[in-house]
Amino acid sequence: MRNNENHSKISRRKALSLLGLGALAIQLPMGCNGRQSRIDSLERELIHYKTISEISKMIKSREISSTELTQLMLNRIATVDKKLNSYLTLFNDAALATAGKLDKELESRKYRGPLHGVPIAVKDLLYTSNAPTTGGHAFKTDFVPTYNATVVNKLHEAGAVILGKTNLTEGAMAGYHPHFKIPVNPWGPYEPGESSSGSGVATAAGLCFGSIGTDTGGSIRLPALVNGIVGLKPTYGLVSRYGVLPLAESMDHVGPMTRSVEDAALMFEAIAGHDPSDPTSLDIEVPDFSESLKSGIQGIRIGVDIDYISEGVEVPLRKSIQNAVKALDNLGAEIVPIKIPGKKEEWDEMWYTISAKEAVLAHRETYPL
Repeated sequence: MRNNENHSKISRRKALSLLGLGALAIQLPMGCNGRQSRIDSLERELIHYKTISEISKMIKSREISSTELTQLMLNRIATVDKKLNSYLTLFNDAALATAGKLDKELESRKYRGPLHGVPIAVKDLLYTSNAPTTGGHAFKTDFVPTYNATVVNKLHEAGAVILGKTNLTEGAMAGYHPHFKIPVNPWGPYEPGESSSGSGVATAAGLCFGSIGTDTGGSIRLPALVNGIVGLKPTYGLVSRYGVLPLAESMDHVGPMTRSVEDAALMFEAIAGHDPSDPTSLDIEVPDFSESLKSGIQGIRIGVDIDYISEGVEVPLRKSIQNAVKALDNLGAEIVPIKIPGKKEEWDEMWYTISAKEAVLAHRETYPL
């Protein structure tokens, strides 16, 4: 959707919601008029754009059920994602079954935490035993793993409802395979980001409340940037990579993509932690990041390389970064001038050399030398 100055009174969220509102009713069973009216009302309230922390409170207080919320999101995906192509696989029946189970748990006063009953999505690089894991490869469309990725299991344990698996570049590195449609940035004629583009688009467009991406050379951070959301590349080893199709194992990371910093902390806490199945997993206690947010950023030291954020960067983006630095300074952070050693061309060459070598090793059975 292109930005249009003549329609400046319509917010971006409102404009996106209109994509799916008109056709929502036809997705619901005809015999469920009361339920249809309820879900239509929730759609008009733009409930799909609430943060995880907001929707979590509504679920816990039983203001809304996970089943209602999951149905609303699946209906919305069925209409809006025809244009955005953020999902490769949907778990309609499984998601509704999970939501129903979680609603019953809540009725019996079993509450799993802030992700209880919250619909989310995972990148189609993570193993799921109930559906294919393509990794963006056409030849893997029938590959169904015999086990879940550790992160998928942790999300289930935390009470999340996984709506489906999101689109990505082939192998999380190259371009898109022609077998799959390319995700579309919901804000206009902009890049959707690579390679966690589907996760970025789905989260930005209100097609999930948060998602999981992977990052080897920017694949969480860049889609988060261009889709206007929050992306977190965690410290290496804090989140298990077990059951995740590799690109470059020494640089692969798994992390959350959300619409707020608090939500990123909540999802990160759910997926982080030691995993004996991953030899690179750190055996340390995971900090309470969501609690630490309450203390603000007073006194936190943030390094800024002025040349790095300025040279070769388009003026609007450069100004946005500079404004963000000023805002952090005003909030009490200590801005420390730094200089990143080397040149960008040298960093790119090193990254490609390492990632190409490790990608060859990881996929040698599929692409023999």
